[in-house]
Amino acid sequence: MNAPYHVAIIMDGNGRWAAARGLPKVLGHRAGAEAVRGVVEACAELGVRALTLYAFSWENWDRPKTEIRELMELLSEFLLRERAALLEQGIRLRAIGRLEQLPEETQTVLRRVTADTAGMTRMTLTLALSYGGRQEILDAAARLARLVRSGALAPDDITEARFAEQLYTYGLPDPDLLIRTSGERRLSNFLLWQTSYTELYVTPKMWPDFSREDLVDAFADFERRDRRYGRSSDGSRPAGSLEGPEAGLHRSHGTPDRA
Repeated sequence: MNAPYHVAIIMDGNGRWAAARGLPKVLGHRAGAEAVRGVVEACAELGVRALTLYAFSWENWDRPKTEIRELMELLSEFLLRERAALLEQGIRLRAIGRLEQLPEETQTVLRRVTADTAGMTRMTLTLALSYGGRQEILDAAARLARLVRSGALAPDDITEARFAEQLYTYGLPDPDLLIRTSGERRLSNFLLWQTSYTELYVTPKMWPDFSREDLVDAFADFERRDRRYGRSSDGSRPAGSLEGPEAGLHRSHGTPDRA
């Protein structure tokens, strides 16, 4: 089985997993963190080169303050605990999103682990934190607007590729496969630009129950698909169709340039 190059995951269902067992939500998040460890290890072993996890959305800031505090403490604890494992397995850590909104202590831990693992090349693990797809697009548009205003860029020179250079994910290829747990069938403001041609896989499993076996099932399903990028079954494009991602989107298999 050939693993997808870049896998993105919407890790959904921690709260419902805990509620179904009569447990406080924080224990659902802790169980979810254990699932993260297993999936990261499995992806590296199966040959995935980039894994992006939706860890804390922009909308999650609307949750109760006590839950947010618990999540941030759990994140810092997880990063410090897994630092040695990331180094041992050759995994580089990145983070994307409006990271300045995170608590200073969390930012400090995040900077430390990303710096310590910067030289790792086996797989890139990206955590989407304080992240929203619409917010990412707005931030990219604002950066381009500033370049135009300064005279460094002409409006007519703005292409898909140049726009993609301003996204948080610049340097990473677009995801080949997006997995969502808990049975929900929506993107929830995750990687809206990058998933234009991404294959979607939805499982009813709650995230804490998602295992290596579930990951293998998702990869096997992905491998069976015929990815045509808008082409007809004979390989040609319909008249008037948009060009596929291979025509203009950046797909670097090297180390990403941004942290």
